[in-house]
Amino acid sequence: MDVRRTAVVKLTVSDEQRDALHRTAEQYLYCANRTADYCWSDTSYTECKTNKRNVRDALYSKLRKETDIQAQLVQAAINRAVEATKACVKRWKKGQRVSQPTFTAETMGYDTRSATFYRNKVSLATVAGRVEPSFVLPANSPTPYERYVLSESYEFRESTLRYDATTDEFYLNISTRRLDGDAEVSRDTGHPDQTVLGIDLGVNSLAVSSTGTFWQGDDYDHWTLEFEKRRGAMQQRGTQAAHNALLRLGKRERAWRKQYIHTVANEIVEEAVEHDCDVIVFEDLTDIRERVPQAKWHHIWAFRRLFEYVEYKATEKGVSVEQVEPNHTSQRCSRMDCGFTHDGNRHGEHFCCQKCGYEVNADYNGAKNIGLRYARKRTHRLRSSPKSKSGDARVDVRVNGGTLNGESHRPIAGD
Repeated sequence: MDVRRTAVVKLTVSDEQRDALHRTAEQYLYCANRTADYCWSDTSYTECKTNKRNVRDALYSKLRKETDIQAQLVQAAINRAVEATKACVKRWKKGQRVSQPTFTAETMGYDTRSATFYRNKVSLATVAGRVEPSFVLPANSPTPYERYVLSESYEFRESTLRYDATTDEFYLNISTRRLDGDAEVSRDTGHPDQTVLGIDLGVNSLAVSSTGTFWQGDDYDHWTLEFEKRRGAMQQRGTQAAHNALLRLGKRERAWRKQYIHTVANEIVEEAVEHDCDVIVFEDLTDIRERVPQAKWHHIWAFRRLFEYVEYKATEKGVSVEQVEPNHTSQRCSRMDCGFTHDGNRHGEHFCCQKCGYEVNADYNGAKNIGLRYARKRTHRLRSSPKSKSGDARVDVRVNGGTLNGESHRPIAGD
């Protein structure tokens, strides 16, 4: 079995190292955007413009001359742009509207030649030569970094250097793979005693778990609207002072969004740990904008960030995070003895199976189906509300850090 684990490590960087990493990221993004321009220039999107080898043959030498970054970083930037273009082409062939990929976030891919790991530091290739920032590791041992990156049972695959502008910090997401023949038992082995937590993402409820916990989106939507109102008022003034205030507001808004999603991600991971879950399962987010047409841009942003944050936070707790195909999870009856699927089963936030009469909150039903889809393929158990013989019970609706038993979100037992 191909078992992969990711360790997220914060870096301590000096002013010189910070400058070198920023300048390297700038040239890395230049290579990625130049590649995207090249791939997008052929409106027929022929194989030669979306094949990594062909694109590297066409651009590698030019980009090496135009930049000072290491050869492996140039290739990583090219590969990143080609993959993004292929994803756009895939959606375009489905009749969806797409636009050329643009790269702005300071993230860079490092492999075994451009990154070397030691016990307390890493050596990274930059435009100023190698830099060796130290790690900020938690006191508790063994850390995820020690368990996976330094372990002889795992091999290094790749890492992503990520700059967080809101905190002015650099992080490494280090991906590893368990070696064949290793005697260690993975958390996700397919053993029937494994337990799955399903997570459904929506607009009215930002996230709902198969255990029956709701993370409402009201507060998130409220403050998003407040920021929009303040931003609009400042833009109308048109003064330099208003412009400066607008920049400060934007920084506060970005920090608030990230903190909000971090809080929800922490609680989802805590929910999994509290219920002894080995796997957290989300729906595949690839076409989330088309599947949830009422979702606004800040919802889509929240969905993607939430998955990313849960993925690396859960890893630190020994819990894996997976995705499943989302088709029909909102129309399918989650009762174990039913499974009837029909468009008429769902009416807004309410789900009522036309076959067995099971009534429940629609998002909660979807969360159970997401978990069940993964569990059935691997004979795992789905962790759902255990307080009645049907597997459903009163649901705790999470509101502003507290819990409130909500009548409107109480699953109704079907038997």
